[in-house]
Amino acid sequence: MLCCMPGLAFVPALLVSWSSAAFIISYVIAVLAGHVEPLVPYISDTGTKPPESGVFGFMINISALLATITMYIRYLLIEKQNETSHFVRSSCNMFTLCVGLMGCTGMGIVATFQELAVPSVHDIGALVAFGSGVVYITLQSIISYKSCPRWNTYFVCRIRMAISVISCVAFITMIVFASKISMTKIDWTPGEKDYTYHFMSAICEWTVAFGFIFFFLTFIRDFQGFSLRVSTEIHED
Repeated sequence: MLCCMPGLAFVPALLVSWSSAAFIISYVIAVLAGHVEPLVPYISDTGTKPPESGVFGFMINISALLATITMYIRYLLIEKQNETSHFVRSSCNMFTLCVGLMGCTGMGIVATFQELAVPSVHDIGALVAFGSGVVYITLQSIISYKSCPRWNTYFVCRIRMAISVISCVAFITMIVFASKISMTKIDWTPGEKDYTYHFMSAICEWTVAFGFIFFFLTFIRDFQGFSLRVSTEIHED
């Protein structure tokens, strides 16, 4: 099905499908293995112990690669559209790409450094991934509005901005609740100390993560009319 999509639409579609599978598969394995409680664990909790840690690390690293490719293509697409419309500065487009790539780097750190093994590095990676991701989709929402009505419909722009606002609020709330947790663990049970903070923070984390997924889902239509051509030149002596 992905191969039948016109243009480069298969790229964000693959990113969305793969990332969703990464979260869901790791969660299912962790719950079935009894490593986490079924009721809203942290995403990282579902990839801390083997065997789910291997699956989580592998799939999240691939997601980071797919996100990098998607963001770069999005950058090229905006540059091409901007040649005739001049709706955004090229420097702003490049800055947005750099912010997005920082988020992808954070994803790689999260996938590589386990939560309980190297918690400080893992937490920094998560903060970079979520923080940069929220800034990236917000900037992309603003760029989308600037490109209306020629390159985007206002309906799509409103959806993107709504996702950005929800993700931003959820990210801030996640940080607030997480800062109140006084211990690092994955086997949370209702009623124990700091469980409420953990529960609310985890809900916000999942909200931000799937906010990113739904946001990239809106790229599929934009990518349908865009393709990359590789030109070769043959020089004769």
